Amino acid sequence: MTTASSALMPQALLEAPLDKDVAAAPMQRQLYRRIKDAILGGGLVAGSRLPGSRALADALSISRNTVTAAYDLLAAEGYVQPDRQGTRVAALSRPPPVRATPAAPSAPLIAQRLARIQPSAPRTAASVVLRPGVPALSHFPLAAWRRALDRALRHAGAAALGYGDPLGEPALRTAIARHLSMARGVRCDPAQVIITEGAQEALLLCVRLLSNPGDTGWVEDPGYRGAKAAMHAGDLRIVPMRVDGDGLVVTEDDWKTRPPRLIYTTPSHQYPAGAVLTVARRLELIAQARRRQAWIIEDDYDSEFRHAGESIGAMQGLVEQAPVLYVGTFSKTMFPSLRLGFLVLPAVLLAPMQIPLEEMLRGGHRYEQLALAEFIESGQFSRHLGRMRRLYRDRQQALRDALQRHLRLPHAIEGGHCGLHLTLRLPACYPDRKIAEAARRYGIAPSPLSGFALHPMAEDNGLVLGYGNTPAELFEPLVRRLSLLARAADIS
Repeated sequence: MTTASSALMPQALLEAPLDKDVAAAPMQRQLYRRIKDAILGGGLVAGSRLPGSRALADALSISRNTVTAAYDLLAAEGYVQPDRQGTRVAALSRPPPVRATPAAPSAPLIAQRLARIQPSAPRTAASVVLRPGVPALSHFPLAAWRRALDRALRHAGAAALGYGDPLGEPALRTAIARHLSMARGVRCDPAQVIITEGAQEALLLCVRLLSNPGDTGWVEDPGYRGAKAAMHAGDLRIVPMRVDGDGLVVTEDDWKTRPPRLIYTTPSHQYPAGAVLTVARRLELIAQARRRQAWIIEDDYDSEFRHAGESIGAMQGLVEQAPVLYVGTFSKTMFPSLRLGFLVLPAVLLAPMQIPLEEMLRGGHRYEQLALAEFIESGQFSRHLGRMRRLYRDRQQALRDALQRHLRLPHAIEGGHCGLHLTLRLPACYPDRKIAEAARRYGIAPSPLSGFALHPMAEDNGLVLGYGNTPAELFEPLVRRLSLLARAADIS
């Protein structure tokens, strides 16, 4: 009588030929998968004896070495156990069999904080017209950037293939510190500059380094969704703070009843409304943050592109030792896929943050960092910014003209003194989400203004129109189309 421990492999498994097509997987891999699937599926029970390598090779018309290699891999992974009598199937715990009509899967156990992170606007290609936040990619000086990369590869050589300084390449930190001092009025030295993978990683670092779960974080409302996501990821209690024509609105009662640990703001060009935080409000915010031991996160995401008058200086440089963490990115000034940003720490945080940062960061993108340092120091970066300022100024004016001529409904235009977008306020009878959804079907990607608010109000209805990567000659037909879509969405 044949027992489970002495039973041979099912004959059908022996007789089934392997696929010998040139495009098929190697014989060893096919045999390994066949035996593994039989073991996991229950066709080969624990203790079953596999045939000898020579016998199985003859049966399948393959080499004995192929069978031996498959058996060795199965043994290494624990599916089978070689012994003096041959090779036997190991005893394994198996998941319960799948039902003919599978039950609805239960929700996986994930962090509760993830449920508070709301989806942003649907993802669209960077080339889609009127999408906010996308620079004029076709105008980027690729030839100059390629030369900078080539020089970085030649000079750094294979040494830059390894891990670099976790806080960033010293050459880039020095170049950024020098540029920020001259162009943005930021008070810092290279040691305070931390290179990050874009602004979003810088925001996540601020939350991880300076807050604890349950702390309060203030965010502009409507405001940047990425800041809210970063605070949700840190289990912060988020308080939406309204903005007006002068930027973030904070009252004495706010400080008393819901004092923050972190305050996120875009003072030089509020996103998305475009307001500039007045100097009086800046100084008051800094003074109160010092008094309450709070930290301000200043996101200076696109203030390099000021279209009227001199650029608005950074809040970080207003006073010495301001409790401000300055966040910047090269996604707008260079290109989004570069994935390089930076965080400027207050000097008082350098010592306590040194070890945590070195343990949390790894120092990647070394060639890109070195190339960017050379790009900045050579003057290419400043020349590129100058060209883009002129281009964006012209595109913004063309969009304004098109809106004035072809948008046949009540509206108000906000912002526009800086950056890559205009904000269009609309009466509530023209639902912005419905208009944006309809526009996407025509390859147009404005963002609904209400999507930037945690608790949208009636006045948060509108469209955020990006003009950075949209040619000026397209604005008139695009605005005519938006006007038609808005009138079709009218619910009055």
